[in-house]
Amino acid sequence: MMNSTSPSTICALATAPGGALGIIRVSGPEAFSIVSSLCSICCNTVAANSVHFTHIKDGSDIIDEAMVAVFRAPHSYTGEDSVEISCHGSRYILHKVLELLVKHGCRMANPGEYTQRAYLNGKMDLSQAEAVADLIAATNRATHRLAMSQLRGGISSELATMREQLLKLTSLLELELDFSDHEDLEFADRSELLRLAQQIDAHITRLADTFQTGNAMKNGIPVAIVGAPNVGKSTLLNALLGEERAIVSDIQGTTRDAIEDTMTLDGITFRFIDTAGIRHTSDTIEQLGIERSIAAARRARIILLMTEPGVPYPDIEARDDQTVIRIENKTPAFQAKYGTGLDALRRQLVDAAPKTSDADIIVTNARHYDALVRARQAIRRVIEGLEAQMSGDLLSEDLRQTLDILAEITGGQITPNEVLGNIFKHFCVGK
Repeated sequence: MMNSTSPSTICALATAPGGALGIIRVSGPEAFSIVSSLCSICCNTVAANSVHFTHIKDGSDIIDEAMVAVFRAPHSYTGEDSVEISCHGSRYILHKVLELLVKHGCRMANPGEYTQRAYLNGKMDLSQAEAVADLIAATNRATHRLAMSQLRGGISSELATMREQLLKLTSLLELELDFSDHEDLEFADRSELLRLAQQIDAHITRLADTFQTGNAMKNGIPVAIVGAPNVGKSTLLNALLGEERAIVSDIQGTTRDAIEDTMTLDGITFRFIDTAGIRHTSDTIEQLGIERSIAAARRARIILLMTEPGVPYPDIEARDDQTVIRIENKTPAFQAKYGTGLDALRRQLVDAAPKTSDADIIVTNARHYDALVRARQAIRRVIEGLEAQMSGDLLSEDLRQTLDILAEITGGQITPNEVLGNIFKHFCVGK
């Protein structure tokens, strides 16, 4: 693991180019000496967590007036000695300062390297590190709240509770194995172990089941617009989005494939899917579009089932977790073409969206969900083994596997370098 004496000192622009100001981050063992060589501030002697005005110089030439913030290890984002240089946002100035930093011993940071160092230095666990990327990518209030919950350690806390339960279960079984020669000693009450294993299974299942909601809120709640041809599905999509996203025509079968776009209502992102009109047809291509329409309706969280006077609603079988909103278009109460009834529909969509609170722990990361599914499989093998009166050594192996899989989420286990690389490569440079 990397510690505060990391072998290299890194630098990168931490703000988007083109603004009035630009912040350059420097982190690593030589951060103070390298930055000090460019200005009149001695970073090694100033107070930690302090900000200072200075000139950035290239020899005797002044490049810029800047503010330098000094953070001493371990009290920095990365856990290393770190400096943040706030310059004017000129591309020339920022490029020149980075050039000077590299010239004096820095190297340019890789994507996500600052957060990776924070994780490796114990400033955050792996799930919190991933939440940093989600926080940066948050586009609405709901995704921001979910990312903040994870960054504050919501999932980590849940996993810590399960870890304690699993360690108790494992220790009882392994203690029994240590004294297996003494048949008159019994440390593990099998009925109590079974009850505890079932509690852990229920806990993992409850957490895994939140992924469907979390994934929908993170990527946009899928809303399928379904109905017969020419009842106004594409018109409705265009009206909701406020732009001509879908082709509108009186010719039946114009929409041959699903058209998707997103919009945010009341801090929640919805992903609308305009589907091909459902009818009996001999047109092979149109039939493929209809089949995709039915598949989109099955995947959707909300179905807008459209019709018009004299046209029956399509026969769509909804799941218990789906909301169906019926719309009779081209009536006095609802006219997609003129926007009549759209405000009421928007309110219905918001009401139909999954409801979460700040206290809810919601899984939004596919890697976490995969680990939870595998951990559930392992703990259920323990339950089956307990019910079948299997030996403690076999049960202990599955318990250890459950622990190891859950540890993958927070990085408690040594995570392969390729896994870490895949996680952090999606971060922006400077974070």
